[in-house]
Amino acid sequence: MVMDLLLLSNSTVFGLRPLEHALHAVHAFLGNVRLVHFVPYALANHDDYTARVEELLAPLGITIKGVHANASPRQAVEEARVLYVGGGNSFRLLNAFQQHDLLDTVRRRVTAGDLRYMGASAGSNMACPSLRTTNDMPIVQPRSFEAFGLIPFQINPHYLDPDEKSTHMGETRARRIEEFLEENDVPVLGMREGSWLRRHGSELRLEGIAGARLFSRNADPQEIVPGTDLSWLLGITARFDQPA
Repeated sequence: MVMDLLLLSNSTVFGLRPLEHALHAVHAFLGNVRLVHFVPYALANHDDYTARVEELLAPLGITIKGVHANASPRQAVEEARVLYVGGGNSFRLLNAFQQHDLLDTVRRRVTAGDLRYMGASAGSNMACPSLRTTNDMPIVQPRSFEAFGLIPFQINPHYLDPDEKSTHMGETRARRIEEFLEENDVPVLGMREGSWLRRHGSELRLEGIAGARLFSRNADPQEIVPGTDLSWLLGITARFDQPA
C-alpha cells in the first residue's frame, strides 16, 4: 500500500465545465472505485456543494457521499476508500477539520496507503504541511495553520504570473511567495490553473494543461512544464520559521 494523491490547482478552467479539464485524470485515479466520500466544509452550503459534485462526476458512474451527512464524520472518513476535499476557503476548511477532529484520521489513513486523497484548490492546500501559502482571506481563525503534511513542500493553487502591463499597486503572487521564503525555508510550487500533481508512493509528477513555477530560497524561480518528474521534492525537509 502506497500513498496515492491527486492534487488539482483548481476545479474550474475558463471556458470549460467544472472538472472537465481533468476528468480523465480523475477517472484514472479512481480506478474501479465508484463511491467517493466528499468533504464540502470549504463552502457554507454543504448539501448543495455535495449535490453539485455528484452531478459533475455522474458521467464517470461515481456516487458521492458527503461526510457531513454522517452523524460521525470521522466514521465516514474511516470507512472511505477515496476522499475528495473540495475547494473554497482554506481557513474555513481547516477549521472544520479541527472541529471534527479529522486531521489525524485523514493523515494516518492516507499515509498508510489505505485511503486515496483527491483535493482541489483549498483541498490541495490541505495536503501541504501548512496553509501559509494559500490565497484565501482568513474568514475564521483555526487553532493552527498545520495541515495534513502529505507532501513536504508548499503549493500555491491558482498561481498567477505577474502582469507587466497591470497598474495594480498591490503585491503580485510571486512577491507574496518571496516574502514567505524570507521567513520559511520551504519550496513553494505555484500551480497555474489547469495543472495538478499526481503522487503515487515515492513518485510525483506535474500534469495538466498548464505548468507551474517553483520558488525556493536563494534561487531564481524555475519553470515547470507538464510531465515533469518532481519526485525529488518528496525528499526535502520543510523548515518553517527560519528567517533568512
